[in-house]
Amino acid sequence: MLKDWLENEKPREKLLYRGPSSLSDAELLAIFLRTGVKGCHVVELAQQLLKNFGSIAAIYRATEKEFCQHHGLGVAKYVQLQACLEMSKRYLSEQLQQGTALTSSQATRDYLTSELRGESREIFAVMFLNNQHQVLTFERLFFGTIDAAAVYPRIVVEHALKQQAAAVILAHNHPSGIAEASIADKKITKRLEQALSLIDIRVLDHIIVAGNQCYSFAEHGEL
Repeated sequence: MLKDWLENEKPREKLLYRGPSSLSDAELLAIFLRTGVKGCHVVELAQQLLKNFGSIAAIYRATEKEFCQHHGLGVAKYVQLQACLEMSKRYLSEQLQQGTALTSSQATRDYLTSELRGESREIFAVMFLNNQHQVLTFERLFFGTIDAAAVYPRIVVEHALKQQAAAVILAHNHPSGIAEASIADKKITKRLEQALSLIDIRVLDHIIVAGNQCYSFAEHGEL
């Protein structure tokens, strides 16, 4: 039983004593759930959910029906979970909007991961920046299937001009979870780089989001 645990080993107390990074996925989920169900304390319930869904990311991706069909969960918890996810996205977005965030490649990756991880189809997006590399806007421009999305340089150029951007960061996801650039990825990156250079807009990076991993063209010397 949870009440038999040492006081500083209970999830909430452990977070206060050691910080949130010290908690396991099940312990973090247990804090969100707050209570267990009859015959199953909250950490056991969290462990069961992680086993059934496979990961925290999969729990976030679950539809209302998929989420609520599990014992101990309901609409109220589903709404709370979606609110937590949206707050996380907005926090990361605000960090980028402050203007200093793009000095940190990790902040950019965190934001793009929160936006594109878990999507079941390929999505190609662009982050438009001003001449101080502050974020003007983030737009999802092209939507495809599980393994491909058609990308048109003309559309990207039109949006860049509309935003009066000075630079861009390209991004797309790999639903397969493979954090590598394909030949097609490299070709479209080169085409976009050439098209945008004609209007003096730099491509700072192209980031591929694959689950919790990212592939950076800039870091691999491909830009």
